[in-house]
Amino acid sequence: MSDIHTFMQSFKGDIVTPNDPNYKQAIARWAVNAERPASIVAFVKDIDDIALALKYARTNKLQVAIRCGGHSPSGASSAEDGLIIDLSRYYNYAVVDPAKRTVRIGGGSLWETVDKEAIKHGLATVAGTVNHGLLLGGGYGFLTGQHGLVVDNLIQATLVTADGTVLTLSDTENTELFWGIRGGGSNFGVCTEFVLRLHPQRRTVFAGIVVFPAEVLDALMAVLTKWWKTVKNNEGILQILGRGPGGRECISLNLFYNGSEDEGRKNFKRFYDLGPIVDGAREIPFEQLNGIMNETFAHGYGYYLKSVFQSSPRAHVVKSVFEKITQLNAAPGNEIEHGYLFEYVPHHTVMTLPENATSHLRSHRGMTGSALKWTNNTPAVEQAAKKAARELTDIVAIAEAQASDGKSNSGYGNFSGYHGSADSETQAESADQESMSRTLFGPNYGPLQRLKHRYDPENVFWKWFAIAPNAGGA
Repeated sequence: MSDIHTFMQSFKGDIVTPNDPNYKQAIARWAVNAERPASIVAFVKDIDDIALALKYARTNKLQVAIRCGGHSPSGASSAEDGLIIDLSRYYNYAVVDPAKRTVRIGGGSLWETVDKEAIKHGLATVAGTVNHGLLLGGGYGFLTGQHGLVVDNLIQATLVTADGTVLTLSDTENTELFWGIRGGGSNFGVCTEFVLRLHPQRRTVFAGIVVFPAEVLDALMAVLTKWWKTVKNNEGILQILGRGPGGRECISLNLFYNGSEDEGRKNFKRFYDLGPIVDGAREIPFEQLNGIMNETFAHGYGYYLKSVFQSSPRAHVVKSVFEKITQLNAAPGNEIEHGYLFEYVPHHTVMTLPENATSHLRSHRGMTGSALKWTNNTPAVEQAAKKAARELTDIVAIAEAQASDGKSNSGYGNFSGYHGSADSETQAESADQESMSRTLFGPNYGPLQRLKHRYDPENVFWKWFAIAPNAGGA
């Protein structure tokens, strides 16, 4: 085995091992059930550090995980008894070029950093609906209606491959790999830096959470279905089913309108006419938009997310999910806060690009998903959460299959509990990981396999919807 002391002497950043007093903090993640006891946490300072860490891990046959924002609840940014390449300490920055309307961001940055820096210049780019972090898995957000996916706004990336080679990826350099990372995520290496396109953005927007009682669900779905048929690119709604004020089941809408409060309230008047019990929507600084859900999805809890797509709002499906959530939350001995999210963000701009423009598949179908949260993090509670998540997503998936003649439904990869390791959801899923990745990437899986064989034939990077190396791409 390679000597760790020699490794540490050559390493410029910070090395944390289980004997260090700050070890627990170094392996902490957004979701406590995603934490794993790593052997080494390497807070890399530069590309040489990354290459050194990768060489050490490969020599000593340690599994590798990449920690950027640490937002995945699946454990994709953790590695039990392995080595973590952690970008969060020295690669956490956002540098705006207002003349070019671009932002250069470190691989360990959070969207909060990007949002705050860009809006100083009246600019913004597409981000997620929480400001912890996401990028290469696709990226749907409040600005998707106007500017497409996050990956559609990626201009350039810097990647360190498993053998330490540094590559610049763009539409003119290493174009195949640039296509591959925009959807294929961390399957090919460590992305240290990104350049994203920025767009003019007003300094304030109308947004916030509006809560409705269970009694108006039917009326609410009628209004929402009508609204969705003529949805504009500068608006969106996240519909959340679950417990609200006083511990009662309710329907919450996270409203967004890229305009003033007066314009926003007029735009959503049909919803307000139903009589919400809480109105938290107002005109807010843009940089607060992607943090609205932060309290709901705060750090330090157990989380389990599972996603399926749907092609349109279906009132009977939402009602069935709501009834199931009510049943689950009221079950004797329940320790889980069960919730379900329906994302209504217009895909008009997303679909202006060809389906194969990126390795992330694009379609008109929207994201839905179970969002389960708990305090008492035990294996029994987590297993109960996984079972409940399957029951909830099955309601939506079955209805979608009936409406789309059984079209495959992987759900959204960034909103998923799967990460390709031996502790996947069930033994059946663990034994059929490649099938799950094939479903997620669809016709793009073959080309992704060929890229994987070329750039990571030893499969060093496998922590998120793993792609099996295959020269033929079969």
